[in-house]
Amino acid sequence: MSRGFVKEDDAQTPPIIPPRAALPPGTPNYVTPRGLELLRAELATLEAERAQAEANRDNDTDRTHQLSFYNGRIALLTERLGSAKVVDPSGQPPKEVRFGATVTLRTVRGGKVGFERKFTIVGVDEADVALGKVAFVAPIARAVQGAKLKQQVALKLGSQEEVVEVTAIQYSEA
Repeated sequence: MSRGFVKEDDAQTPPIIPPRAALPPGTPNYVTPRGLELLRAELATLEAERAQAEANRDNDTDRTHQLSFYNGRIALLTERLGSAKVVDPSGQPPKEVRFGATVTLRTVRGGKVGFERKFTIVGVDEADVALGKVAFVAPIARAVQGAKLKQQVALKLGSQEEVVEVTAIQYSEA
């Protein structure tokens, strides 16, 4: 067989490994106990998938590519787990917004007055806006951290500024 038909370039192309959620340089990697559980579960899943890829001997090129991908993802995750600093929300001050708080804000000026938003401040890997979980490094989380119950806080939302009141602060284990 002629070497012209062999896809050597494909075998040598390193896999693209998606980066972890952004954590600003010098910022501690705070995680909730639940966030740490999720990271450990993700690691177990990746290790199981890597073991399956190692056992698959159908195509050595694909296998090598898959193993490189899994090894890269596992390395990034292991690094993130190694830097994790667990913050137990139950140890936070109950009347102040801190890491792990579920916060309810009501708009009092500058936006739709009376509009309420509720979210929980979590680590960057646990953040999921669709589930109401916002990373502690997000602008809205930074704006309200340190605020006390009934305190008004200015939020910069794009080009608009809105004043909100902290109407509820809760801490739970989840």
